Amino acid sequence: MNRSALSSPLLPFAAALLGVGFLSMMDAFMKEAALTTGAYTATVLRSLIGAAIIAPFWFWKRSGWPDQSTLKLHLERGIISAFMALSFFFALTKLPLAEAIALSFIAPLIALYLARILLGEVIQPQAIIASLLGLAGTLVIVSGKIGTGGFDDDAALGLGALTISALLYAYNFIVIRKQSQVAGPVEIATFHSGVGGVVLLLPAPFLATPIETQALFPLAAAAALTVLGAMTLAWAYARAEAQALVPIEYSGFLWASVLGWLFFREAVTVPTLAGTALIVTGCWLATRKSKRGQTEVA
Repeated sequence: MNRSALSSPLLPFAAALLGVGFLSMMDAFMKEAALTTGAYTATVLRSLIGAAIIAPFWFWKRSGWPDQSTLKLHLERGIISAFMALSFFFALTKLPLAEAIALSFIAPLIALYLARILLGEVIQPQAIIASLLGLAGTLVIVSGKIGTGGFDDDAALGLGALTISALLYAYNFIVIRKQSQVAGPVEIATFHSGVGGVVLLLPAPFLATPIETQALFPLAAAAALTVLGAMTLAWAYARAEAQALVPIEYSGFLWASVLGWLFFREAVTVPTLAGTALIVTGCWLATRKSKRGQTEVA
C-alpha cells in the first residue's frame, strides 16, 4: 500500500519523461530523413507510416466511432500537428538539433497568452517576467549565431519556420489536455498520425520530392517513435495537469544535445546553453505562478 502511494503519483511524470525521450529520438531520425529526401516528403511519410502502425490496434480495440465532439478534437489536433511538424522538420534542416529544440521552448510561454485570448485567463506579472526571460533567451541564441557568422539565409528561414511551429505547438498544449480526457492513447495516436497524413497529402502534387531509399529506415524509426511518444504523453496528460507536465518538455534539450552530437556531430555552443537557461527559467516561473494560483483557489 505504501509502495503504491509513493509510486503512483510519479508515474505520469515518468511517462512524460519517456515520451519526450521518444519524440527527441524521433526528431533526430526525422532530421536525417528530411535532409535525405526533403522535409515535406519525410513529414508526410512519417505520418502515414505511423498511422499504418497504430491503426490496426485501434480498429481491434475500439468500441465504436468517436462522438462528434471527440472527433472534432481529433481533427483539430491532427490539422495543427500536421503544419506544426512540417514547419519544425523544415527548421531542422536549417538549424542544429539542440538549437531548434531550445528555441521551441518558447511555446509554453506563448501558450500563456493564448490562454488569455482563448480561455479568458488573467495574465499575472510573473507571466510577463517569464515571457521577457524567454524572449531574452531567444535573442541570446540568435545573437550567438550572428556573432559566429552562422546567421545566414538558411538560418533565417529555419528561425521563421520554428516560430510558426512554436505558435502551433502552443495551441497544441490547449487541445491535448481536452483530447486526453475523452479518448484513449491508441485512439489519439491513430487520429494524430492519420489526420496529419491526410491533410499533408493535399499539396503533394506541388511539394512532393522523390523518395530516397536510404531515408526509409529513419522514416520507419521516426514513425514508430512518434506513435510511442504520442501514446505515452496521452497517457500522462490524462493523469496529471498540463501545467505540471509541461516542465518535463525541457528534458528534450538534453536529449537533443546528445543526439545532435551522435547523429550529426553538432556542438552545443555557450550562447545556446545560456539562452536555454533563460527560456527554461521563464517557463519555470510561469509554472510556479500557476501552481500558487491553484493552491490559493483550493
